[in-house]
Amino acid sequence: MARKKVTVIGSGNVGASVAMRLAIKQMADVVLIDILEGIPQGKALDMHEAGPIDDYDNKITGTNDYADTADSDLVVMTAGFPRKPGMSRDDLLRANYEVVNGAISQAAKQSPEAILIVVTNPLDAMVQTAFRVSGFPKHRVLGMAGVLDTARYRTFIAEALSVSVRDVQGFVLGGHGDTMVPVPRYTTVAGIPVGDLMPREQLEAIVKRTRNGGAEIVNLLKSGSAYYAPAAAVVEMIDAIFKDRKRILPCAAYLEGEYGIHDVFVGVPVKLGACGIEQIVEIMLTPEEQAALEKSAAAVRELAAIIGV
Repeated sequence: MARKKVTVIGSGNVGASVAMRLAIKQMADVVLIDILEGIPQGKALDMHEAGPIDDYDNKITGTNDYADTADSDLVVMTAGFPRKPGMSRDDLLRANYEVVNGAISQAAKQSPEAILIVVTNPLDAMVQTAFRVSGFPKHRVLGMAGVLDTARYRTFIAEALSVSVRDVQGFVLGGHGDTMVPVPRYTTVAGIPVGDLMPREQLEAIVKRTRNGGAEIVNLLKSGSAYYAPAAAVVEMIDAIFKDRKRILPCAAYLEGEYGIHDVFVGVPVKLGACGIEQIVEIMLTPEEQAALEKSAAAVRELAAIIGV
């Protein structure tokens, strides 16, 4: 059986980490593409030469030519300008719109049946850009944010309670950034509501830290932003799609009335399988949670309006 083919646009830290994880997990042949000459080729060759050690035969190709990406099953958009200390995701809006617009238009022509996963920030506006530019149906365009934000949330809870991260379940809704909406009511530790295990103030502090999770890492690194956890989140989504697992994961999805929100990408729980987004899962929200989600959607809509998508 032929291996799946994944194109990763952008050979920076996130893109290269995604490519390496896909190879080690033997999930797909990978094409790493970038506008910089030599960088994707060099990184791909380096990864290729790790195959005998990490025991994978997957092909990893570096290129500057979109023709080499033809017939990809899935395309991951990671290219874009990184966030610097003191810079909001929104500051990146116009610059990264141009990057996503150009890259997705070329990738979509080469792989018209692909599923698109967008990672470039500001995430929700960039996935909306990819949706408009590609012309793909909504179930084949999604944004990686909720899986990452949820991983951060689960990490902080597990750390606070000194328990395994495997036992912490929960998810984060809304936009990727200041308006994200963690939902403590749906957070459990081995089935026990998290509110039974820690005081409300401690949980609120964790929610706040989750909201600022990306900025915390940017401020520590001084240059660049997170890439290990974002890459792990992307590969978890690809695993759910390629193995048709029907997993319920929070992703940026195009809403057409779900949660009372129309015509915008917002982070919600979805069922991920071979077709991409197979179902948007609607959960009951309190009036406060609903208001927070609508505020998040309004922030995305505002950005989308600025760039006309």
